[in-house]
Amino acid sequence: MPRQAASSLRKSERRPVFSIFHEARPRGKVIPTGIKHGTVTVLYRNHSLEITTYRTESDYTDGRRPDAVRYAATIEEDLSRRDFTMNAIALRLPGGEAVDPFGGAADIKAGIIRCVGSAPERFAEDGLRPLRAVRFAAQLGFELEQATLDAIPGALPVSAKVSPERVRDELDKILASPIPSRAFLLMEKTGLLSLFLSELAACRGIDQKGFHRFDVLDHSLLACDYAAREQYPQEVRIAALLHDIGKPVTRKMGEAGVWTFYQHETESYKLSRKILTRLRHPNALIDNASHLVKEHMFHYTEEWTDAAVRRFIVRAGESSLENLYRLRRADAFATAATEPPADFLLPLVSRVDKILAGSRALSLKDLAISGKDLIETGIPPGKTIGIILNELLETVLDDPEQNTREKLLEIAGNIFRMRMPCKD
Repeated sequence: MPRQAASSLRKSERRPVFSIFHEARPRGKVIPTGIKHGTVTVLYRNHSLEITTYRTESDYTDGRRPDAVRYAATIEEDLSRRDFTMNAIALRLPGGEAVDPFGGAADIKAGIIRCVGSAPERFAEDGLRPLRAVRFAAQLGFELEQATLDAIPGALPVSAKVSPERVRDELDKILASPIPSRAFLLMEKTGLLSLFLSELAACRGIDQKGFHRFDVLDHSLLACDYAAREQYPQEVRIAALLHDIGKPVTRKMGEAGVWTFYQHETESYKLSRKILTRLRHPNALIDNASHLVKEHMFHYTEEWTDAAVRRFIVRAGESSLENLYRLRRADAFATAATEPPADFLLPLVSRVDKILAGSRALSLKDLAISGKDLIETGIPPGKTIGIILNELLETVLDDPEQNTREKLLEIAGNIFRMRMPCKD
């Protein structure tokens, strides 16, 4: 129950739901988690049961939270305020008799998502409900009843009022569903995609012939579905969905009459960060998912030198390698909806694993010397130290044999004398 509704329940109305269970259970076993809303949590045999009194709601000024909440006299009256018929079913205890005034059981059996009563009225009450409807379609494989589907476009102004966190939670559940594209295609059809993910909606009709079988939107949805099918982590599913959203911005007609998308991964990285930040995702997930988007365009060939492989590891980040391989597989599948060969990326993975298994210097902390060592040789503290250390890392990436204290100090001295004649 939304917080704003709490004030509408008088103190005399809040007490009964607590008293009933408090008197039935030993002291301390009933928690007034939402007593202002008529809700308590009952602890029973290592289970937490949330109990809420029958209630009805009225007027939704902000399109999400009711302006007033009142206790209802019957379960049927309570169920009448629910969103969909499949969620408007109760069991009457202790006998277990089903209370199903709106035919929810039949709709579940038929695989139908139908609003309780008037779909426009239900969506006008809560702007999140249209997004929940398409999310249930992806989660359950159900179809939206036509009147329910038709009511979504008219509810977009109400949906626009929903907080980013609520939208994010629904999108996360869509991404966790077996076939996310079911929801995203419904979002496109009803206008929800343009409302919440306009950058992705802009990918419709962006032709990729010569490189891909599908336009950018269908390609992205196929990649996302593949990541879901393979049960890849959330950040990979997000990256699969967003990895090409920079293509509409970077598209140019090439000399051969074929569209090009040079550096689209850089633009996709920027847009991914913008979207995930807008939806209030945790910083760690924003960093990880957008990093995968930025690095997804690697193309390994046998001509890569060991130094090139080491630089790939550094650029990708050792902790991100497995997810980057996963994203690349999803991207490859979505090119033509064809499963990549079993040995896809195996040559690269084998070379990476060999380097990681041996002695390696892939970061500044792996160098045989530190900034302190450079200062002790007379190089002044400041940005010069960082520049020299990065050049030393490049040297070691080219030739790991150079990673000894003596050699690095010698090289550092030469760099300082030749390239850093001026003070910081």
